[in-house]
Amino acid sequence: MSAFAEFEEERRQIDSLFGQGYTVAGIYEDLDGARVIFIRSEPAGEPVELLLLTADARKHVTAVIFDRSRLVKPIEAHA
Repeated sequence: MSAFAEFEEERRQIDSLFGQGYTVAGIYEDLDGARVIFIRSEPAGEPVELLLLTADARKHVTAVIFDRSRLVKPIEAHA
């Protein structure tokens, strides 16, 4: 399988999990790649672990996390 095909498959899995309402609970890097733990609060279920082998997929999941965090508006403190 080509490097691009590997990335596309990992990206498809990442986008599918986000589309099903999962969020990232943790990312653990080691020599094998990045293990990304996804959880879903409603309906609650078992965590899903995805092993990302390509650098582009690791960048993609990080970009999605940052993009989603920008959508959350901070609460302003009123004094």
